[in-house]
Amino acid sequence: MDWRLTFGGEDVGWEGALATIVEEPEAQVFTVLYDVSSEDEQELDRWEGSDLGLHKKLRLRIHTLDGPTLAWLYVLDAYEGGLPSARYLGLIAEAAERAGAPNDYVTKLRTLPCSNTGPAR
Repeated sequence: MDWRLTFGGEDVGWEGALATIVEEPEAQVFTVLYDVSSEDEQELDRWEGSDLGLHKKLRLRIHTLDGPTLAWLYVLDAYEGGLPSARYLGLIAEAAERAGAPNDYVTKLRTLPCSNTGPAR
């Protein structure tokens, strides 16, 4: 809790701004948790650009439907701002929907401003 989804790093993304989270009182972000091996964690670090300094890796206590737990989160190390592409935003909304996010959360994702004309998928 107390984090919100936003976008930033428009100058480092291929199609516009990249998804990240920032602290904000009373805000919530829906996410999916994965249990990964240490080898997979190292691969994910590479995939997320940790060696390039694109993200900070934070260990946070998060609230789940099963109670609180600790999780690693990748937070973009760039200024907030910029618009994601419609395709990227559509992929985020689709993933949230498939993961069981509340309908109002998915609807909000689908109606966020994007850099391409037309609504996100």
